[in-house]
This record gives sequence, C-alpha cells and structure tokens, in this order.
Amino acid sequence: LTPFSASEEMRSTWQGKAGRSPLQSLYESDQFEQSSLQAVHQQRREMLSNICSRYTRKRRLLQPDDLRHLVVDDTHGLLYCYVPKVACTNWKRVMMVLTGQGKYQDPLEIPAHEAHVPSNLRTLSEYSVPEINSRLRSYLKFVFVREPFERLVSAYRNKFTLSYNTAFHKRYGTKIIRRHRQEPSDRALERGDDVRFEEFVYYLLDPRTQQEEPFNEHWERVHSLCHPCIIHYDVVGKYETLAEDANYILQLVGADASVKFPASSKTTRTTDDMTAQFFQDISPFYQRRLFNLYKMDYLLFNYSIPSYLRIR
Repeated sequence: LTPFSASEEMRSTWQGKAGRSPLQSLYESDQFEQSSLQAVHQQRREMLSNICSRYTRKRRLLQPDDLRHLVVDDTHGLLYCYVPKVACTNWKRVMMVLTGQGKYQDPLEIPAHEAHVPSNLRTLSEYSVPEINSRLRSYLKFVFVREPFERLVSAYRNKFTLSYNTAFHKRYGTKIIRRHRQEPSDRALERGDDVRFEEFVYYLLDPRTQQEEPFNEHWERVHSLCHPCIIHYDVVGKYETLAEDANYILQLVGADASVKFPASSKTTRTTDDMTAQFFQDISPFYQRRLFNLYKMDYLLFNYSIPSYLRIR
C-alpha cells in the first residue's frame, strides 16, 4: 500500500452526501446560531491547529497502520478515533447502533466485551488507499480526549489493581516487577498482580520500554493514537463535557433521535483528587519527566499543568 497524504483533507470540511456541508448548514440554522457549544468547538479546533503548526516541523505521511483506531460509520459519514479510558466502550456501543442496520437499538444492551470485538466495527485501516482518502476528505471526524494524568491513573487502576485483568498482569506486570522492584518475591514475579503506581511510572520512563515495542493503547498518548496534527478533526470532544459533546455529534450527523449516548453512572471513575493521591509518592524529578512524556497531549487539548504536581 502506498502511503497517502492528508494535505487535501486538511483543507476540506465535511461534505455530506448531497455535496453541501451539513456542518455549514447547521451553523447557519437558527438552532445553532450563536451557539455557545459551536463556539467552544471552534475554539478547540483553532487551539489544536495553532499548537500543531508551532510544534510539528515536518508533517509525515500517514500509513494505513496509523488508522487502526479510526472506526468507520459509512451510513452516517462518520469517523471516530477511539482512545481507551475516554468513554470508548460506550462510543463503540453507539457506533454499533449507528452501523448495525437496526440490529441494535439501545447501546447499553450491548455487553462491554462485545463492543471490543474487532469484527463488530470496521476501522479505516481496512479500506483501500483511495477509499481511505475519500473518507478522510468527506466524513465528519471526531475524537474524545481526557486530562492526560487522570486517563493514565484510570488505566493503571483498571489494568493493574483489578484481579480479573490477569492478561495484563502476566503481559506487563511481571516485566514491570522484574525490572523495577528491588528483591521481588517469586510470587510477584510469577503473577505480576501487585504493581505499584510508582513502578508503573518507572516502566513508562524506562528507555527500553518504547525501544522494545510501542506503548499499549491504554497508556499511549492521544496524539500517537489519533494523529490530530495530520488528520483534521471536526470535533474534539472532552471527557469532562462528555454528555453535551456526544449529543452535539449525534445531532451533527443526523442520527436517529432514539440513539442516545449512555449516561455515565460510574461511581468508581478516576477523579482529579484521586489522581493527585497517586502522584503524592512520585518525586518531583519523575513527575517532571512523566509530564514531558505526555506534554503534547496537554498542549494540543488545552489542559493545564495539574496543581498537585511539584515541578514548577
């Protein structure tokens, strides 16, 4: 497959099936006139564009492999870049409803594990280069982001502190303990199920980690998963404003009014205060290094340096 450039796509707006931009039509309608939400999304796009032009010297060509996180809905002309730990299970459920030709009615009726079965949703990497280019040019593209350290702590809690995630304990936990714990017990080396957050941080910052393989998608940076400086996203949704941003996107693509984004009912969700507690035992030296690792996500999506960090 030849690499393809998104340069043409960067200049385009979403042209719907009739050739006119629905985004434009909606912006001109009374319903969205002077809409504060519209202004917010315009601001996010501009911020993203400014940071990209300031920090990316040379724009590389996208490879089809870069597009494995872009879920395609050919019915509504929609591309969604999923980011683990940013409501991606619920978004995949909604995408299954949108693409399912009536097979699914209610996103919450779809079991969580079903949403992650690769064959249930098509990704852009499965299409030919001409098909990829045409979809990048003409579909509405969106991504959801989250405060980077909150997302990181959420990934740590989910993958390393829950007893049922044995695959992660074996795959990553045993390696982290072997490399970053002094005098580990035989049990810890075998099971890898008691990784401390501090050890996880050492693992992320260890040069060997990324030399050996890319980061796992649960702690990979959003800019590496979704390439927001190459792919021009029409909507950058935020976890912090999930309900209204999700509703906005469903309205933009003319989804059936019965399709609702599931309301968040999780009481276990990782909060800012909780994240601060995890960082209490991380030294300022490692806090700064970790911040530098995730700095582009902070900049691109306009998140401020957390007040609990001791790096000033």
